[in-house]
Amino acid sequence: MIKAGIIGLGFMGKMHFNCYKAMKNVKIAAICDIDESKFNKTDGIAGNISGAEKPLDLAGINLYANFEEMLANEKLDVLSVTLPTYLHCEHTIKSLKAGINTFCEKPMAMTIKECQKMADAAKKSRKLLQIGHCIRFWPEYAKVKEIIDSGKYGKVMSATFQRLSLTPTWSWNNWLLQKEKSGGAALDLHIHDSDYVQYLFGMPKEVFSQGAKGPSGDYDHVVTSFLYNDGKAVTAEGGWIAKPGFGFEMSFNIMLEKATISFDCTRNPVFKIAADKGKIIIPKVAPGDGYSIELAHFIKAVNGKSVPDIINPQDSLNSVKIILAEKKSCDTLRKVSLK
Repeated sequence: MIKAGIIGLGFMGKMHFNCYKAMKNVKIAAICDIDESKFNKTDGIAGNISGAEKPLDLAGINLYANFEEMLANEKLDVLSVTLPTYLHCEHTIKSLKAGINTFCEKPMAMTIKECQKMADAAKKSRKLLQIGHCIRFWPEYAKVKEIIDSGKYGKVMSATFQRLSLTPTWSWNNWLLQKEKSGGAALDLHIHDSDYVQYLFGMPKEVFSQGAKGPSGDYDHVVTSFLYNDGKAVTAEGGWIAKPGFGFEMSFNIMLEKATISFDCTRNPVFKIAADKGKIIIPKVAPGDGYSIELAHFIKAVNGKSVPDIINPQDSLNSVKIILAEKKSCDTLRKVSLK
C-alpha cells in the first residue's frame, strides 16, 4: 500500500485527494495546509473545471499546519505538492531530501534556476519527480499524439490551440492574480498548450508572441507562433481576461495532409476527425481525465512498473523556458530563440 501525502488543500489539492481516494493501492496518510480552516470546510472550492465542489472525508488522515512536522512524523511514499507556484521549488526539494517520491503541480517553478534546483534534487535523492502537465495525459490530447506519431494521416501542416478562461478570483489569498506568485496566465494557464506543443513537435526553434497584461500585472492573454524548420504553422492562444459569464474553454484544430482533427470541450461531439471524402470519425479515448491518468502513471512508476516516457523534469523545465521566451517576445515584439 502506497502512503500518500498532500501539501496544499486548494482546488488542485482536492483533485489529487479524489484521484488518490479512487486508487485501491493508495492510502492518503497526511495532509498539510497552513490555513487550518480548510480542514473544517472542504466543499465549494472553485476552479476552471468541476471536481472540487463536494466535501472531503478526512477521517483517519493526519492533518498538519507545519510541513516540517509532517515530514518528521510521517513515513510517506509519495507527496503531492499542490501549492501556489512560488512555493513549488522550496517544498519539492524538502520532500525529495526527505526521501519521498514527489509529484509537483505545474508549472514546475517560477524560474529556470528554481526548475534546475528541483531536477538536481530529484537526481541526487534518486526519487521520482513528476510535474503535473496533465494535458499530456488528457485522453483526447493523448490520442492526438498517438495519431500524429503513427503517420496515418500524413504530416502536420498546421495546429492551433486555445485555452481561455474567466479571470480566476477563487485562489487562496488571491495568489493567482499576483504576478510574483503565479507568473500570470502565461505561466499558469497558457503553459498547458505550450508544453503540449513541445510534447507533439519538440522544442521550437523560436517563438513570436504578442500579449496583453491583465489583472495579475503580467501577461494574462498571449498569442504565440511556435517556429519550426519544417514550415508547419503552430499557434496557441491562452489567457484569463474573459468576463465571468464566459466560463472556460479549451480546444484545438490540427490540419494534417489527409485529415483534420478537432477538439472543443464545449461541443458535442467534443472530439472528431474529418477524413477524406467527408468521413467523420469519433476516436475512442481512454476513460478518465488527465488528473487521474497522470497520477496513475506516477504511482505505477513509484511501484517500479514500466511506464511510457511521457514527462520528465527536463521537459517541465523546458516548458517554463518556452513561456519565459514568450514573455520576452511580448516585451520586445521580436522573435526569441530557444537555442
